[in-house]
Amino acid sequence: MEVRVHARNTTLDEGFRELVIEKLGHAARVFEHQLADIDVELIQEHNPRIAAEKFRLELTSSAAGHVIRVVAAAATPESACDLAEDRFNQQLRRLKERLIGRNRRSQPREPEEEENPDPSNEIVRIKQFVMKPMTVEEASLQMEMIGHDFYFFLNAANGRQCVLYRRRDGRLGLIEPV
Repeated sequence: MEVRVHARNTTLDEGFRELVIEKLGHAARVFEHQLADIDVELIQEHNPRIAAEKFRLELTSSAAGHVIRVVAAAATPESACDLAEDRFNQQLRRLKERLIGRNRRSQPREPEEEENPDPSNEIVRIKQFVMKPMTVEEASLQMEMIGHDFYFFLNAANGRQCVLYRRRDGRLGLIEPV
């Protein structure tokens, strides 16, 4: 497993790079040989209004065919690294528990046991609506009017269903199917 550390809007010192590699090496023991390379990006925001979250650390890796992505923000790079390592460890443990649980469920059970569904995966509301074709600008206006961070719409330009979303930096992103 290789840990690639790079930075945006800041410079990395060798001590911080070694700290990240050491911490993620400990977290990677959960999946030992099944964990792919870890891509770490440290981003420094220059907006003074978010001084408490000035440094953002993004981790991306894959384990057992699943992509794991963790984002943590804090006032210092070291504290962002600590938060990201904790979340990464938690994600890896959760994935491992699900994989183990899936293998155990495939074995035959006694009929008297009932399985309680995970409440975090329960669908609590279903919305249905008619999609009228609209431009990206109209979708942006609709998204602002309803106060959401995303909007699902039928793009009039290409006839495809798309998702317009607000990124962390305040700009808009568009997801289109291929």
